[in-house]
Amino acid sequence: MNIACFDVYYYETYAKSCCIIFNKEEQILSQYTVIVEDIEDYEPGKFYKRELPCILKALENVEEKINLIITDSFVLINEDRKGLGAHLYDALECKIPVIGVAKTFFKDAENYVEIYRGESTKPLYVSSIGIDLNYSADFKLSS
Repeated sequence: MNIACFDVYYYETYAKSCCIIFNKEEQILSQYTVIVEDIEDYEPGKFYKRELPCILKALENVEEKINLIITDSFVLINEDRKGLGAHLYDALECKIPVIGVAKTFFKDAENYVEIYRGESTKPLYVSSIGIDLNYSADFKLSS
């Protein structure tokens, strides 16, 4: 199983989109970085408009077959609203499951599970599409 993990860093006039591909044994297989010049302005509640093109641009360079994607976002907000992960899933023709891990709670979010790292008292918010939510929250690489 190959897993792609994405994150995007924003600068004043461009973004750097990064992707790490690793396997279930936690071995890093590849790293990809692309610069995206034409980035959208941040629009509250519509993060996907800014982030999705950057992730898709990095994904164009990925040579490995991807079985699962992890993003730094909510996947589904509620029944009526998609997050970045669901928009990514749709853009990939619903062929690759997406797990979103968000550090900040999104107002009105309903479709998530809280998990805690170690002794942390601040949860991470896990959501998913194309894969069972409870499985996503309990996902362990080495098991």
